[in-house]
Amino acid sequence: CSSTRKVPSTEGKVAFNFIQINDVYEIAPLEGGKTGGMARVAYISKKLKSENPNSFLVMAGDFLSPSVYNSLKVEGQRVRGKQMVEAMNAAGTDIAIFGNHEFDIAENELQQRINEASFTWVSSNAFHKKGNSQQAFAKTDRPVSEPLPPYFFRDIKSVDGMQVRVGFFGIVLPFNKANYVIYTDPLETAERLYNTIKDSCDLVVAITHQSMEDDIRLAERLPNLALIMGGHEHDMRKQLVGNVWILKAHANARTVFITNVVYDRGSKKIEVMPKLLEVSEKIPSDSLTQVVVDKWNRISSENFASIGFDASAIVLEKGEPLDGRESEVRSRSTNLTRLVVKAMEWAAPEADLAIVNSGSIRVDDILTAPVTQYDFLRTLPFGGGLVEVEMKGALLRRILTSGEENRGIGGFLQYSEKISGNRDKGWDINGLPIQDSVSYRVVLTDFLLTGGEANLNYLTETNPLIT
Repeated sequence: CSSTRKVPSTEGKVAFNFIQINDVYEIAPLEGGKTGGMARVAYISKKLKSENPNSFLVMAGDFLSPSVYNSLKVEGQRVRGKQMVEAMNAAGTDIAIFGNHEFDIAENELQQRINEASFTWVSSNAFHKKGNSQQAFAKTDRPVSEPLPPYFFRDIKSVDGMQVRVGFFGIVLPFNKANYVIYTDPLETAERLYNTIKDSCDLVVAITHQSMEDDIRLAERLPNLALIMGGHEHDMRKQLVGNVWILKAHANARTVFITNVVYDRGSKKIEVMPKLLEVSEKIPSDSLTQVVVDKWNRISSENFASIGFDASAIVLEKGEPLDGRESEVRSRSTNLTRLVVKAMEWAAPEADLAIVNSGSIRVDDILTAPVTQYDFLRTLPFGGGLVEVEMKGALLRRILTSGEENRGIGGFLQYSEKISGNRDKGWDINGLPIQDSVSYRVVLTDFLLTGGEANLNYLTETNPLIT
């Protein structure tokens, strides 16, 4: 899994670049074309590669799901991230790892995406479960199956013959318990692989998809890592832990991190210089990638039309912007989350209240008028349904408290405005305390009732407090 390219050096130093994106669910620009877009990312990457061929476009997980495209069918098959792989191939992506949402899709669908990718996958702690066996995920569309490596090397050679070998590994948080995936402990795996490869290369780079807290622990455990390129948070993160930079760009390619790394062959010192670049409408689009984006925009419009939606139809002609930014909806109520909750209440008029996990709201955008049907489709791309249940007040209070404790992640709960309070003062409904022994009728997403949300594993149909 190694390759060699020649790049400039200066007085015994070899320089190379990473163009890093993570958590990208939209191939087209957002906010009416003002921000993001894979064609713009491709332009940035290809321009940098023309200046220094030793530049690598890296995707740090979460790109196959969730997306409004995943509800579409092409030639009888669900899209399931195909549009992202095509865009990433056109953009010249070099390296990608799994995020937890890659395992949202079915086993055969993930296999198709792995086979279609022209980039290098690296998977250090997520493995393919086949019966009672555990094996590496693999590219299977070739005469001999090609396992995805747990680590790999890239050899970078300067014009004067000096060479630097960079080792990579990639880890993902073991959150998505799909029945075809087996995980090993991320931190233990990272430490083991680092010790395996560190003497075979000049520097080691970790590509991760896990919480910032886990990335900090990784940097503390492995203080000689050159760099951690991460994903999962959706907000930009940039933190120096000891000598290790931890970098995460904004979701949906609103920004990219361009990180210049300089390795001094003489002193063996590593200089890491990260720069955050806004992906705005000032940046041109790569023509090859734009062809892919236009193709999928056309496919989506045709598909939505076939099931009764007009993607371009205006739903709200005017009004204040609707705030669906994940940094906001995962920490507080916004006008968009209140609109979602009110829609649930309208659909279930007999319910006392509605609850939805903020992770269901994936638009990560400010929707400005005019707001279209497509905007609402991409706001709630997972699909699924609503369920109504009767639950005791004791369970309802516990759920509301768990939601508060999930602030900052997808398990933060949005609920009816008739609910007030907090875990310290207690919870009220319509101004009256929620009573432990009283039954309340609650409408919620069917996903929440699976126990699959963070810190809400007790919320299932078998809970004795659900009647």
